[in-house]
Amino acid sequence: MPMSWTDLRFLLDRGTGLFRRGVASLRTRGAAASWQRVLKQFQRVPAAQRAALYLPEAAPFAAFAVPASDAPRASIVIPVYGQFAHTLACLRALAAHPPRVAVELIVVDDGSTDQSAVLLPRIDGLRYHRRAANGGFIAACNDGAALARGEYLVFLNNDTVPQPGWLDALLATFEEHPGTGLAGAQLLYPDGRLQEAGGLVFADGAGFNYGRFGAPADPRYAFVRDADYCSGAAIAIPRALFGRLGGFDPRFSPAYYEDTDLAMAVRACGLAVRYQPASRVVHEEGSTAGTDLAAGAKAYQRLNQAVFAEKWRDALSRQPGSDTPADRAALGRGRRCVLIVDALTPQPDRDSGSLRLVNLMRLLREEGAHVVFMPADRDHAGRHTQALQQLGVEVWYAPFARPMPDWLRAHGARFDTVLVCRHYVMRELLPLLRRHAPQARVVFDTVDLHYLRERRGAELAGDAALARAAERTRALELQVIAGSDTTLVVSEVERELLASDAPGAQVAVLSNLHRVAAAGPGFEARRDVVFVGGFRHPPNVDAVRWFVDQVWPRVLAREPAMRFHCIGGDVPAQIAALARRPGVVIHGHVPDLTPHLDGARLAVAPLRFGAGVKGKVNLSMAHGQPVVATRCAVEGMHLREDEDVLVADDAEGFAAALLRGYCDEVLWQRLAANGRTNVQRHFSLDAGRSVVRRVLLGEPQA
Repeated sequence: MPMSWTDLRFLLDRGTGLFRRGVASLRTRGAAASWQRVLKQFQRVPAAQRAALYLPEAAPFAAFAVPASDAPRASIVIPVYGQFAHTLACLRALAAHPPRVAVELIVVDDGSTDQSAVLLPRIDGLRYHRRAANGGFIAACNDGAALARGEYLVFLNNDTVPQPGWLDALLATFEEHPGTGLAGAQLLYPDGRLQEAGGLVFADGAGFNYGRFGAPADPRYAFVRDADYCSGAAIAIPRALFGRLGGFDPRFSPAYYEDTDLAMAVRACGLAVRYQPASRVVHEEGSTAGTDLAAGAKAYQRLNQAVFAEKWRDALSRQPGSDTPADRAALGRGRRCVLIVDALTPQPDRDSGSLRLVNLMRLLREEGAHVVFMPADRDHAGRHTQALQQLGVEVWYAPFARPMPDWLRAHGARFDTVLVCRHYVMRELLPLLRRHAPQARVVFDTVDLHYLRERRGAELAGDAALARAAERTRALELQVIAGSDTTLVVSEVERELLASDAPGAQVAVLSNLHRVAAAGPGFEARRDVVFVGGFRHPPNVDAVRWFVDQVWPRVLAREPAMRFHCIGGDVPAQIAALARRPGVVIHGHVPDLTPHLDGARLAVAPLRFGAGVKGKVNLSMAHGQPVVATRCAVEGMHLREDEDVLVADDAEGFAAALLRGYCDEVLWQRLAANGRTNVQRHFSLDAGRSVVRRVLLGEPQA
């Protein structure tokens, strides 16, 4: 196809615009930083690292319907000035993949001279408003906001193609991250490269699209992060807040810097501006205003920078200088930085150690720390990795994370504290950390004392070979403890053991961490008993076999209709075979435990050996579900027998305790209430907060 004059003009404008921006960058940022920006423009992003995009097919206009509600939660305001083809593609995308949340779509036509005024009113469900005269982007957006009825205002450029799920993810930011005042989407080029992962503002008022031309899945750009501002091409803000701030400031009319100014106003209110990578929006950058800073509407970008710099002079004095590397300005600026390393990415729906670690990261985030997580296997664990990123954790994985020696060489200087889980992971990393992160406090998280668990298992089995293996583990674990600055254990029992085995070590107790749930249904609404525990953990295999063989027949003799629900992943053949026993249901892995935590009358923890604090006990108690357990299972948990928990170690006693708790409503209610109180007092995030502040954040003890 021959190149048209319009195509040639676009290339000419882009070339002159790039030249002018380059000269301006040389003046403000210097040669080195400017050269890095040039290289970024031309960097290659492999196809495998680009986003897979939905782009509607171009087709002649035919009437269609868009999502519409008389009681919208969100009002999507789309300002329009010409460019009907772009507007049509945007609206078709919204129609093809409607959000789950109730919305209204408001198109504000700012005096278009093309077919917009004729064809847009033919779209069913669309609220079309035409301004009497062209007033610019800010005037159009403010008019749309005045017409809106939703709790949230969502400003969306007409030259965008929102991707499936974009709005639900954007609005979820406000629920999952309290204190959010404005949320912005991840903006993508039509070729799948990143256009913006939140914006930076430098001390001179200059803005910078962080992540520009990068890979959308790059760990630096793939987690929920505080930003200085987010491009107004796709942002959400509570409508009441937008009104309280006076809308977009008309001093920046007709356009440019109004989004940056709004973000600064949100932050001045003590609220956060957050970038949401799960909300993906394709944006045809510059399709309306062009890219040349010296011509057309784009020229207002330079003029309005001066207006912005004057308005926010005091606040800008606290922003980084324009020569600050972008990663340093964006990633954890001004906050304590904590690196956490575990063997694998935590899967909190599969094991209690993972739940504890995820809640520890949540607690660190609440305390204002910037948290970085690196799994030793460098694997992207799908939804589990994404869940951490949605929590606001910077998670690294291959191919972006190089092998640990190289990665620590590049990143080690960032960290104030490094927490490493499990002795076999720390044993490999300790020399690297001392070399590449000498400034960091190194904390070893035992998860549980492995040698104590192995020793107890050997004693129960009467196996000399297992006993020798436990002693080898003991030597390795104590060696790592000696080399660390502080060691974390989960119970006073383990701290007392280390006072004898490692008397010179600094040891602190950070037990399981749980969020206390609602109490759930009462006694009469519940049936059956449940066990929860993954079967990669040998004590769980032994516990379920013993329970079904020795305890369960005694229970069924009294309550033949009762069912035993056994939940846990990685089910071995010997556990699967138990499904043939009367009343035994082997579920395997269950992603959502809530129906069982709210539905079963009792939980059982029949562990005969192990170490640490048992998450299965905490989890049930946090949901108001009473527990019948062995003494091993409730060791170090501050529980009172017959008040908080029912305890028995032999089969006859365990069956009797289970039946008593199952049939006695008054006893059941006491156990349920006291169990929740115990979790709140000893195993909640608040209970662990002082240890986290002192050990991981270096705050002095009160």
